[in-house]
Amino acid sequence: MRIIETISGLEKIEKGCVLTIGNFDGVHLGHQEILIAARQTAAERRTQLVVMTFEPHPLVVLHPQKKPRILTSLALKKHLLTEFGVDCLFVVESTVELLSLSPQDFVEQFIVKNIQPGVVVEGESFNFGYGRGGGVYTLQELGAEKGFEVSVIEAREVRLSTGQTVTISSTLIRNMLESGSVADAALALSRPYRLIGQVIPGCGKGKQLGFPTANMEPVRQLVPAEGVYAGFVQTGDSEEGVCAAKQKVPAAFSIGRSETLGSGKPLVIEAHILTDDVGDLHGKWLAMDFIKRIRDQQKFETESQLSEQIAKDCEKAKNILKVF
Repeated sequence: MRIIETISGLEKIEKGCVLTIGNFDGVHLGHQEILIAARQTAAERRTQLVVMTFEPHPLVVLHPQKKPRILTSLALKKHLLTEFGVDCLFVVESTVELLSLSPQDFVEQFIVKNIQPGVVVEGESFNFGYGRGGGVYTLQELGAEKGFEVSVIEAREVRLSTGQTVTISSTLIRNMLESGSVADAALALSRPYRLIGQVIPGCGKGKQLGFPTANMEPVRQLVPAEGVYAGFVQTGDSEEGVCAAKQKVPAAFSIGRSETLGSGKPLVIEAHILTDDVGDLHGKWLAMDFIKRIRDQQKFETESQLSEQIAKDCEKAKNILKVF
C-alpha cells in the first residue's frame, strides 16, 4: 500500500479510481463493509482503491476538550487497511483551514481537482465539510455535477452478548471499552481490541509476588475500564512490527491505579504472560488483545491475599483462552 501525505503525491493516483473518505478509527465491521464494497468496485473497474483519512482526528483541532480517545493508532490503521486491499492511503493533516472548507469547496479542492475518482464509496452516516454540513445526499448531488458516481453503503448492525442489536460505530465501541465490555467490542470490531505501546520498567511488585508483568507506557489510545482481563500479547521491535505480529501468547491483563495495596497512584497497564519462556521484553513494543473481562479491581489487606487472587485470575484467564 502506497502512503501519500502531500498534495503533490496525488499525481501518482490513477484518474477514475475508487475513493472512500473517513477517519476509519477502529476499522470496525461498518468500515469493513465500505472497504469490501469499494475493493469490489475497484476490481470490476480495474483501477485503484484509494482511502483518504485524517490525522489527527478532526475534533483534536476543532474541539480539543471533546476529542475522543482513539481506537487505532495510525500505524495499526495502515496495517488493517492494507489487509483489506487498499492500494493507496492519502493521510491528510487536519487543520483549521481544511476543516473550515464548505462541502462544495472540499469536493472541488480535494476530490475533483486532485484525485478525480470515478466512484466515491461512503457509509450512510458520512458527513463532511464545515460543521459536518454535507452528507451523502450532498455528495451525490455534487458527484452528478462534477462527474463521479457515489455509492452509499448501509450501516452494519451487530447482536451483542445481551441479545440487543445495535448499529456499529466508533462511538459505540468506545462506550463498550470504557465500561469494560471488551467481548462485545470484539464483536463490533470483528477482532479483539488491540492496545499498543512500549514496555517500560514497573515497580517490581508483580515479580515480588511471583507474577512478573510487562508494563506498558501511557498510550494515546483508549484504555479499557479498570479491571482484570484475559487476552493475548504480541511483541515486536517497532510499532509497525507488533501490528503485523502473528504469534499469540496468552496473558492476564491488569488495568488499575495500584490501589490494591495503596491509593493515589497513576494508571498502570500491565500484562502477566502465561507461558514460561517470556524472554527479555525491555524496550520492546507490546500489543495487548483483550478477549474477556474477569473482574473489577479490588483492594486487598495483605500481599498474600493479593497473590492468591492473582493466581485465581491466571487460572480463569487460561480457561477462557483455551477456546481461542
